[in-house]
Amino acid sequence: MRIATYNVNGVNGRLPVLLRWLEETAPDIVCLQELKAPEEKFPEQAILDAGYKAIWHGQKSWNGVAILSRGELPREIRRILPGDPEDAHSRYIEAEINGLTIGGLYLPNGNPAPGPKFDYKLRWFDRLIAHAEGLLATEKPVLLTGDFNVMPTELDVYKPESWVDDALFRPETRAAFAQLVAQGWTDAIRTLYPDETIYTFWDYFRNAFARNAGLRIDHFLLSPQLAPRLAAAGVDRQVRGWEKTSDHAPVWIELKD
Repeated sequence: MRIATYNVNGVNGRLPVLLRWLEETAPDIVCLQELKAPEEKFPEQAILDAGYKAIWHGQKSWNGVAILSRGELPREIRRILPGDPEDAHSRYIEAEINGLTIGGLYLPNGNPAPGPKFDYKLRWFDRLIAHAEGLLATEKPVLLTGDFNVMPTELDVYKPESWVDDALFRPETRAAFAQLVAQGWTDAIRTLYPDETIYTFWDYFRNAFARNAGLRIDHFLLSPQLAPRLAAAGVDRQVRGWEKTSDHAPVWIELKD
C-alpha cells in the first residue's frame, strides 16, 4: 500500500499537476493540504474521474485538507483538532481506511515569530500532542501525515544558520515536534534514511529548487502498531520541477500488507 502526502498550494490552480501526478504514480491513499478552496469548490468530480473517492475540509482562500482513496470512501472520524472549539481554520481531517486511522494535517506556519501567529502555532502543536497521545492509546495502526511546518533537525534544512529565527526552526517548534515523536511515533523518512539530505519543499524565490536549497517539513509519523509495516519511503522530487507546480513535492511511504 502506498500512502502519500502533498501540499498542493491551491487544489484548483494546481489541478493539472495533481491529476498528472496521480495518474503517473497511482498512490492508494493521498492526504492533501492547502486546498485554498471552500467546501463547494473542491474539484470532487475531477478527483472521481481520476479514480479516487475523497473527503475534505475546505476554507475560502486559506488552509484546507483532504483525504483521497483509490478504494473505499474514507470513513470520516473528525475534521477539527480537539482542544479549541473556536478555531475555525481548516487544518485537520481524520478518517479510517482499510483498517488504518489516518490524520491529515496542515500545521500553522507561525511567522513572524515571536508574535500572535507563533503563539497560535505552539497552541496548535499542544493540541496535536494531546490528541496524538489519545490515538496511541487506542493501540490501533495510526498514521499522522501532512505539512508539519517544522524542520526537526539541522539535517532537514539548507543553511540552518539562516533559519534560526524562523517559526519553522525555532527551538520551541523543534522541541514540540520532538515531544510528539517521543510519545512513540516513528518518523518514516528519518527511520529509513537517518543521515541523508532529503527535502520536501523548495521556495519559489532565489532559484531554490535548482540550487536544492530546500526544507524537510512534510512528515509521516507511524504508531508502534504500524511502524513494523514500513517498507519504503521517498519524495517525488520531479513534480516540483513541473510547470505551475506547488512549492512542495509529494512525499510517500509504502506499507507491507
